[in-house]
Amino acid sequence: MADLITVEDPDDPRLSDYTGLTDVELRRKREPAEGLFIAEGEKVIRRAKEAGYEMRSMLLSAKWIDVMRDVIDELPAPVYAVSPELAEQVTGYHVHRGALASMQRKPLPTAAELLRSARRVVVMESVNDHTNIGAIFRSAAALGMDAVLLSPDCADPLYRRSVKVSMGAVFSVPYARLDTWPKGLESVREAGFTLLALTPDEKADSLDEAAPHRMERVALMLGAEGDGLSTQALVAADAWVRIPMSHGVDSLNVGAAAAVAFYAVATGRPRG
Repeated sequence: MADLITVEDPDDPRLSDYTGLTDVELRRKREPAEGLFIAEGEKVIRRAKEAGYEMRSMLLSAKWIDVMRDVIDELPAPVYAVSPELAEQVTGYHVHRGALASMQRKPLPTAAELLRSARRVVVMESVNDHTNIGAIFRSAAALGMDAVLLSPDCADPLYRRSVKVSMGAVFSVPYARLDTWPKGLESVREAGFTLLALTPDEKADSLDEAAPHRMERVALMLGAEGDGLSTQALVAADAWVRIPMSHGVDSLNVGAAAAVAFYAVATGRPRG
């Protein structure tokens, strides 16, 4: 059973995992280096635990102690009980869900390990918006994608905002980082995947025409919001695919586009 410890000093060193959660640059550097990430909210904490992530500690306001009692009773890690005001002082924002957990990261698999058994893979290039990362992982989990590969400069899927937006789906879909870009795409092709670049370019085939759901192994490439896939990534692809648009709309948010494309790749054709 975890120790339930009341903390009243925002500078208490035992709360160091939770300090400055709104400082994106600090957390981007600190969390991977220290092997931790933050799970926020009861559902996300439970999903992280169910996915086998080891808990370092929990930070709870009083009303969440009974709600999380079953988790507390199973934990060897400390649980810090704090007031909402102190939680805000420590983290830098009002913790609406009243429950945070510091989790231990697992070693990432290699891309080669994921590609051995996957048939439907997402490949992201330079996606740095944490909300988009979370949304893409949530759709990937819901629509049957097997794995996610990230270019070296993609944002961290285990950053708090990504985890929260994905509702814990980042724990359900295995992911790896490619060591080089775009050269790393060669290893994906060598594993038997057809590389499909999602782009609004009119020269691309519509998803209906490409019929990716009939392909044996597909790697769907997604670019960053606004810029899309780089010229180098487009050149490296085997084919370009697009989502047909109506009413003069030329593109979708990458999170929305990903969901439509995942349905076409993993399940069937999108409606016209």
